[in-house]
Amino acid sequence: MDVKDVSKVAEFSSEKMKKINLFQTDRVLCDVYCLELGQAQKIHAHDDQDKICLVLSGQAMVRVGTDEKTLVKNQIVIAPAGQEHGVSNPGPERLSLLVFMAPVHMHHH
Repeated sequence: MDVKDVSKVAEFSSEKMKKINLFQTDRVLCDVYCLELGQAQKIHAHDDQDKICLVLSGQAMVRVGTDEKTLVKNQIVIAPAGQEHGVSNPGPERLSLLVFMAPVHMHHH
């Protein structure tokens, strides 16, 4: 049984947001995204992939479509396929997010 502790996997980079892969199969992808203060993942969309983001620590400025909200620990949101989305870290702490994406395409990782 492949068990991981999400509280122990975070890694941060001063250069850009870090993605740490937890699980990847042909059907689902599960990563932890780690953002230092001020870092962001630019606004983008996936034509045929849903993405779910759960805040593990810190605060996340999340945009889905035209909506933008600040999410805190234990808040979870979905960016449905085709909707533009992005996340940034407004601070004051580091931000870590648990991210699920499905289905998976081979060009990831």
